[in-house]
Amino acid sequence: MNTGSAYELKSGIADLAPEIFRQRLVIEGIPEQPINDVQIRKYLRELGRVCRMTVLADPITHLSEAYGWAGWVHWENSGAHFYAWEKPCLFFSVDVYTCKPFDTSVAAEFTRKALGASMIAFKEF
Repeated sequence: MNTGSAYELKSGIADLAPEIFRQRLVIEGIPEQPINDVQIRKYLRELGRVCRMTVLADPITHLSEAYGWAGWVHWENSGAHFYAWEKPCLFFSVDVYTCKPFDTSVAAEFTRKALGASMIAFKEF
């Protein structure tokens, strides 16, 4: 029965708005030391500078007893989320979403150095 509404479901990532530039990057790593609130806020502020983004507000953070640290920074050109665990292991994950191009290799290397990571992996999509 046709209800009059039309929609299409697509699996995977389809470019539904090719006229809007979007760039995404995930960076994950193993830090040598636990990461704290001050480090997260400093990292997110400097990541904006490294990626040539306009930071609109100071980064915010939150500590969850169950999941660890989380942080977020708002850029004029979108933003970045940060997550850090101490249990079950030292680990961090950064999600960057922008509407302005940036160099992913520069962002990844900056992240490795800024967070004292012994190992990182990153993927752009």
